[in-house]
Amino acid sequence: MSLDDHKLRVFCTVAETKSFSKASEIIHLTQPAVSLQIQALEELYETKLFDRTSSAVTLTPAGEVLYKYAKHILALYASAEKEIGELTGLVKGSIALGASTTIGNYLLPKVIADFRKARPKIKIHLQVGNSKRIVELINSGNIDLGLVEGEVSRQKIYREKLIEDELCLIVPPQHPWAKRRDVSILELTNEPFIFREEGSGTRQVIEKYLAKNGLTPQNMKITMILGSTESIKHAVENGMGVSIVSRWAALKEAKFGTLKLLSFREEKMMREFTLITPKNEVLSHAAEEFLEYIKKYPYDNLLNV
Repeated sequence: MSLDDHKLRVFCTVAETKSFSKASEIIHLTQPAVSLQIQALEELYETKLFDRTSSAVTLTPAGEVLYKYAKHILALYASAEKEIGELTGLVKGSIALGASTTIGNYLLPKVIADFRKARPKIKIHLQVGNSKRIVELINSGNIDLGLVEGEVSRQKIYREKLIEDELCLIVPPQHPWAKRRDVSILELTNEPFIFREEGSGTRQVIEKYLAKNGLTPQNMKITMILGSTESIKHAVENGMGVSIVSRWAALKEAKFGTLKLLSFREEKMMREFTLITPKNEVLSHAAEEFLEYIKKYPYDNLLNV
């Protein structure tokens, strides 16, 4: 990535988020550094590119013109890199990848490691955040591909189902249910239950499933609300209650026997892992290779513990 390429990316991110602080979060630069990049462009063109008088940051007429060309220039950079890569047959470069928590922490590490064995010259930068953040990073052009859990609102992105994910009940091995394969969702109302925090994708799926079966969180004996899957697993292992997590998140514990995974009798609690890519961007040769790889990857082999 050349320096000018970087300045244009910073400029486009500010233009799209209409905020210097939000842009600095997305591209991992300090706010003064973002301002300096914009200032350098304004000095180059000897004109203001943003109107900072109102509460939001808006593009000036000159800024609008630069934005139109900047998007075009960045797309041309990507096309040039891709075509040269195809010509030389050398697939190298780096891929910026974003993934929501369950996928980023439990599914991707093994997939990325296998991909790197096949394509050692490609570097992968992975950012993990909630689904909303990953969509923001895609929209601002700061990641090439995103992998998210659950619903994605219609924006300037392509969505494609990658795989299905089952949410399972986890209980400690000494629990009376540990010998069973499944339980009824209604049986959960008598058990101390550990919930994820509000706004978590996993919690939204659980609440939807409860509602479908005539239950609300108020019907549950909620003893704890925790902010991460890891803390939930530890609490369940220590006999503090039962909980529901992605099958991917508890594979290791199931393998070593520290947790038991059960399905629900009514129907399995399922959600989708979705692949998201920017609508009007040209993917680099490296990103396309990775995209093809993850679509064909044998995920089921990883689940068989």
